[in-house]
Amino acid sequence: MSVKGLAAAIIEFLTQQLEDGNITEESRESLEVAIQCLESAYNVQGFVVPTNFNLLEVYKKTVESTKAQPAKEAMPEEKAEAERLKNEGNAYMKAEKHQEAIASYTKAIELNGANAVYYCNRAAAYSKIGNHEQAISDCQAALTIDRTYSKAYGRLGLAYSSLNKLVDAGISYKRALEMEPDNESYKYNLHVTEERIREQSRGFNSFEDMIDIALSNPDFLRAGQRVAQLIQDSDPELLEILMRQMGNNPSNPEPSQQN
Repeated sequence: MSVKGLAAAIIEFLTQQLEDGNITEESRESLEVAIQCLESAYNVQGFVVPTNFNLLEVYKKTVESTKAQPAKEAMPEEKAEAERLKNEGNAYMKAEKHQEAIASYTKAIELNGANAVYYCNRAAAYSKIGNHEQAISDCQAALTIDRTYSKAYGRLGLAYSSLNKLVDAGISYKRALEMEPDNESYKYNLHVTEERIREQSRGFNSFEDMIDIALSNPDFLRAGQRVAQLIQDSDPELLEILMRQMGNNPSNPEPSQQN
C-alpha cells in the first residue's frame, strides 16, 4: 500500500470511530480535525481503500509479529555475574562514566537477556550520551519483558520528549503513572509535556496554519498511525494533541535511581 493509501486507511478508521459514537464530544472534535488535516495533507479524495483492509487488525498483527522472542534461561552462575555487571554499571553511572556503564550493562544483557532492569538501566546511560533512539529501543525491550515496569515507561517518555515526539512522550508518562500514581516526577513530566503542546496549539491562527505544521513535521504520518493505539488504550484526552506534535524539548527530570 502506498503512503496515500495508508493515509486513506487512517481516515477511514477515524471516520468509523466517529460513526460508532462511543467517544466524548471533545475527542470527536479532535478526530474531525485529524481527518481534515490528513485529507488536505495527502490529497486522498477519490482514493478507495480495499474492502478487505482493516487498519486496526493490521496494527494488531504487526505488534504481535514484532514481539521479541523470550531469552533463554540463564544459568545461576550467569545470573550472578550479570548482577555483578549491573552493579558495576550503576557505579559507573554514579561516576558519570556513561560509556563504561553501557559496556557493563551490555555484558549483563548478554549473560541474562531476560532481565528488564538491565535494558532499562542501559537506556538511562544511552540517554545521558544523547543516543535517544537506542534508549527507546532498550526501554521497549524492557517493557516486552515486563509490561508493568514503570521506570521503563518513564525513561521511554524522557527519550521521546528529547526527540520532540511529544505524543509518544505523553503516552509513556501516562503509562508510568498508571503503575505509580503518586510518582511526582512522572506527574511533572506529563504536565510539562502537555503544557508545551497546548502552548504550541495556541499559536495556530487558522486551519491553514495547522496544515502547514502537519506538512513540515516528519512525524505527522506516524502520529496518524498512533491513533489506533490511542483509541484502543482508552486515552481519548490525548487525541486532541495528535495534530500538534511539535515544540521544544522540555527540561524533564529523569528518574535517576538505578535498580
